[in-house]
Amino acid sequence: MKNKTSFLPEEGEARPSRCPDNSAFKQQKLPAWKPQLTIATVLSSFFLIGMFCLSVGICLILSANSVREIQIDYSDKCSDCSKLRENSSNWNKECHCSVNFTLKEDILGDVFMYYGLQNFYQNHRRYVISRSDAQLLGRNVNIQKSYCAPFTTYRNGTPMAPCGAIANSMFNDTIDLFYNLNSSVIQVPLLKTGNSWWTDKNVKFRNPKSYNLSSAFAGTARPPYWQKPVYLLDEEDERNNGYVNDDFIIWMRVSAFATFRNLYRRVRRIRQFADGLPAGNYTFRISYNFPVTKFKGRKHVILSTVVWSGGSNPFLGIAYVVTGTAATLTGFVITAIHLKLRKKKTYFQK
Repeated sequence: MKNKTSFLPEEGEARPSRCPDNSAFKQQKLPAWKPQLTIATVLSSFFLIGMFCLSVGICLILSANSVREIQIDYSDKCSDCSKLRENSSNWNKECHCSVNFTLKEDILGDVFMYYGLQNFYQNHRRYVISRSDAQLLGRNVNIQKSYCAPFTTYRNGTPMAPCGAIANSMFNDTIDLFYNLNSSVIQVPLLKTGNSWWTDKNVKFRNPKSYNLSSAFAGTARPPYWQKPVYLLDEEDERNNGYVNDDFIIWMRVSAFATFRNLYRRVRRIRQFADGLPAGNYTFRISYNFPVTKFKGRKHVILSTVVWSGGSNPFLGIAYVVTGTAATLTGFVITAIHLKLRKKKTYFQK
C-alpha cells in the first residue's frame, strides 16, 4: 500500500525532472541585441553626450541668471526683537521692526516672497520623523504611539494638535510689504493661498470632520511654541485654517540642507502692481516671533521671480556643464589614445 506521507517515489515510478521547461525564456534562447562597439560609435557617443549636456547646461545657467532677486537679512536689523525672543518667558509679548530697501529697477512678472533660514538643521532623523501623518489626515488616533514625543501631550494629558517637533518649530514671523510712493504708503497686496503643492493640500493634509473647526479640535491644545491654536492660523479665511493652512503645509515639508528658503507669499498683480513691483522705496514690516540666536541662525526675506527652469539656483546648469565637459574631454583622450595606438600598429606592420 502506498504511503501518502512519503515524499520519495516508489520503486518503478519516474523521478520528477528538475530541468527547466523547454521554453525560449527558461532556456535563454530569447533574441538579444549585442552591440559591437567600435571606435566610431564610442567616440560619437561621448561627443554627442558632451554637446548635449553643454548645451542644456548653458541654457540653464543663462535662464537662472535672468531671474531678478533681492535678498535682505533682517537678523541684525531687528536686534531688539531678537534679544526679546531669547527669553522664552516673553513668548506672549509682541515685537515689531521695519526694514527699508530700494528697488533700482522694476521687477516685472510674477513676484514671489520667501523667508530664508540659515543654520537651521531640519535633516536630523529624530526631527524628520517627529510627526503623525495619520493625525494630519484628520483621523482620531492615539498620538502616544507616534514618533511625536516629547511633543505629544501636556502634563495634564491634553494632546497637542498638531504634535511633533516639526510642527512645534514652525516659522511664525509675519512679514508685510509696503510701497512708499511720494508721501503715501501703499501696502502691497499679497496672496497667502495657492502656494503649497496640490498633492499636499488635497491629499496629505485634512482637517477633522466637524461642523466647525473649533469643535473639530476640541480637547486638544496648541504646541508649546505656538501663539495661537491650529484652527486660528488664518482668522480671515476659514478655508486656509487648521491642517490645510498653506504656511503650515509648506513648513512640514522639511529641507535637506541647513540653509533653505520656503515660499511665503505671492504679489497680487492688481492696481500699481499689475505688472510686478515698480522701482522705488519699500519697507518690510515684520512681527518678529521666530528666535534664531540660540542656534546661531540668520533670517532672510527674499523677493524673486521665476523662469521656466525655476529659481535663481544655477546648480543644475553647472552640473550639466561639468558633465558635458567631462564627456567631451574623455572623447578627446580616447581619440588621442586611438591615434597613438594606430600609429604604432602601422609602424610595426611595415
